Amino acid sequence: MVKDTQPSNNERNFILQALDQGLRIDGRGPHDVRKISISLGPQFGHSEVRLGKTRVTANVSCEIVRPRPSNPTEGLVQFTTDFSPMASPAFEEGSLSEEDVLVSRLLEKALKQSRAIDTEGLCIVAGEKVWQLRVDLRVLDHEGNIIDCACVAAIAALQHFKRPDVTVIGDDVTIHTIEERSGIPLSVHHIPICVTFAFFANGERQVADPSLLEEQVREGDMTFVINKHREICTLSKAGGIPITVEQVLHCANIATAKSEEITALIQEALARHNESIESV
Repeated sequence: MVKDTQPSNNERNFILQALDQGLRIDGRGPHDVRKISISLGPQFGHSEVRLGKTRVTANVSCEIVRPRPSNPTEGLVQFTTDFSPMASPAFEEGSLSEEDVLVSRLLEKALKQSRAIDTEGLCIVAGEKVWQLRVDLRVLDHEGNIIDCACVAAIAALQHFKRPDVTVIGDDVTIHTIEERSGIPLSVHHIPICVTFAFFANGERQVADPSLLEEQVREGDMTFVINKHREICTLSKAGGIPITVEQVLHCANIATAKSEEITALIQEALARHNESIESV
């Protein structure tokens, strides 16, 4: 099936009838998440994440800029999302779609506004010089649920990133290369994880980590951003059918368990990468 076309009536009915029986066309249970694969490197701040067949890369870079006057001691964090035409025929190179903006804004809420990154630790000279982090995300394969995949890629890249060390003498700031001094890892207070649900049958049925086909026939969706401390950092529900408080609480409990599992996968990937570097 061509990715930018809507499913046929037969495909739609088949998906909905399977969901009525508690089944999904890829064999998962209603609340099962597809297999997550996390690759880091070779340079610091680069990650590639596969969520099933959905694939997203993240690359973190930094530069020294002037801070905002309202926050003279805080660094800046910026997110950009690019949808490669490789991912789907529906994406065009260089064009900014609503989905690009949605992913970037949700990640900004998840990782910046939740204070996951210690932005004060990015200050070099108060009111004069701070580090600005730029997280560039690129969607390489689109098979559903880009937001969750992009979130894992972004947080893995940020935890893997090391900024250059600096020496400040008076007004002079010297930036040291990685060869001169070891890089400085970012201070991450907590790890927010996106967990997305799609709703069907007037909200009576929901599935976690919807596939592309499920996204095309869903009646609504909702994304939790939650960490392993059971703290909800943000909740996004852009339109769709209304749902009850009980459904929100039910999904929140599922999202909590999934966030703990995904956090463990990120930490395992970082540990494996560090071990591989030490063994060289």
